Amino acid sequence: MAQISLENVSKIYPTGFKAVKNIKLGVENREFMVMVGPSGCGKSTTLRMIAGLEEISEGKIWIGNRLVNDVPAKDRNIAMVFQNYSLYPHLTVYENMSFGLRLRKYPKIEIDRRVNEAAEILGIRTLLDRRPRQLSGGERQRVALGRAIVRKPEVFLFDEPLSNLDAKMRVQMRTEIHKLRMRLQTTFVYVTHDQTEALMLGDRICVMKDGLIQQCADPITIYDHPVNLFVAGFIGTPPISTLKGRLIKKERRYYFDEGKIRVKLVEDMYKAAAPYEDKELIMGIRAESVYDKLFVSEAPPDNIVRATCEVVEPMGSDVYLHLNTGKSIFIARVGSHNRPEVNRDMDVVFDMNKVHFFDPSTELTIV
Repeated sequence: MAQISLENVSKIYPTGFKAVKNIKLGVENREFMVMVGPSGCGKSTTLRMIAGLEEISEGKIWIGNRLVNDVPAKDRNIAMVFQNYSLYPHLTVYENMSFGLRLRKYPKIEIDRRVNEAAEILGIRTLLDRRPRQLSGGERQRVALGRAIVRKPEVFLFDEPLSNLDAKMRVQMRTEIHKLRMRLQTTFVYVTHDQTEALMLGDRICVMKDGLIQQCADPITIYDHPVNLFVAGFIGTPPISTLKGRLIKKERRYYFDEGKIRVKLVEDMYKAAAPYEDKELIMGIRAESVYDKLFVSEAPPDNIVRATCEVVEPMGSDVYLHLNTGKSIFIARVGSHNRPEVNRDMDVVFDMNKVHFFDPSTELTIV
């Protein structure tokens, strides 16, 4: 078990492209850190630099008390699980899991103990004599996890390990990885582009974009208090809805005026919003913060919005309503029993305690 520290780490390719830009990141001992972001944001490159599979251009990487900039990957005492499993097709599951230990000349008794222990944890003891071609995708991923577990490393690194699995198997394997983490109690760094995985697995989430860390915090903070428009839009399903408008003041109260609709800010937001009086703003509101007025007993009149229901999207226990004000489109998440007519106007209520406001030029969060 070990801490990881990245100090001003950059990756610059010979072409001059800067994939990772001067990032600072600390991962605590036994922490599960998830790095998330769109393709090409630098998250996998960062993971590979921690692993020693990619040379760093600038900065320092520490694992525990060791500076590992010049330490080969095999000597960093880490284990990495890849997206494509990387199993040897001609070897059995047992041989695949024990391969690294045999290379390091571990005694046969110790190899056998570790492989069987890992197989027991992962529920694959009955598969030890099979070859990879005889396994399902989920079983192959378990073998790849087992090969990492037998090493008993200080740090586990995961590079989008579930992206090749179908939706049902991804959900199952997320649960298995969570159980594994609780059992092993070691340090994990997990890379994914799936924000659902990030929210479920991470003690903290590091959101990246264009080689830069946008925000690093626990999942609730990331979701409820995003630092900018990108983080707000990337984390959450469905994505946060954004409406452009102006902040106006009337009778000592502040309102967000989108052009077709007008809603009143709560007083706690006045101080932060005041510098934007008579200026453009972006308001963000999540689908669960928009309520059908028919099911709200006492709706504040200043927060009622009339919009046209353009799409009704059933999602099992929930229904997503795509609503159009005539200028902006936003989404409401309602119960499965609630299915208004398409192309009909309806009244909804904005929960103004849960909206976010962003500066349109910097895209930073204001409130």
